[in-house]
Amino acid sequence: MQNWEPDEGTFGARDPNDEHALATERPDIALCRASTAVARAAEIHAGAQRLGVGQQLVLKMLDAVGACSQQTLSAELRIDRSVMVSVCDDREKSGYLQRERNPRDRRSYAVTITDAGRERLSEAEAAIPAHLDETFTALTAAERRQLTALLGELLVPETAG
Repeated sequence: MQNWEPDEGTFGARDPNDEHALATERPDIALCRASTAVARAAEIHAGAQRLGVGQQLVLKMLDAVGACSQQTLSAELRIDRSVMVSVCDDREKSGYLQRERNPRDRRSYAVTITDAGRERLSEAEAAIPAHLDETFTALTAAERRQLTALLGELLVPETAG
């Protein structure tokens, strides 16, 4: 078995264990590391707000689209179905949403946001600009806009040619 030693052409004159340098050479690594850091910051922020990221997304979607099933929430927000049940249970106990049997399909629930849920969502949303400023402090406002646009491009589904 051969020991692999990076050559100067592959990594330049840097320490191959230097994660920052590796991230600057590989956008996939940079994006994964940045995503992890941003996710951690979001969870800390959400904890301080006493409203988890997933919980806030559920309230935001219900506020935007109105009543929908837990299955739709799960699929659209990419939250595991079992986790969605827990999120809905917790937010229902908090009075932020309500579930009723779906009159069109008695096997499912129609989930709706309550007035208390809208108020809580509004409070949580008001704290987001300061959180984003803190999280992205290394970037200027123009760089943040550019990053958002570039990430949006990565998320646009490819159309069949």
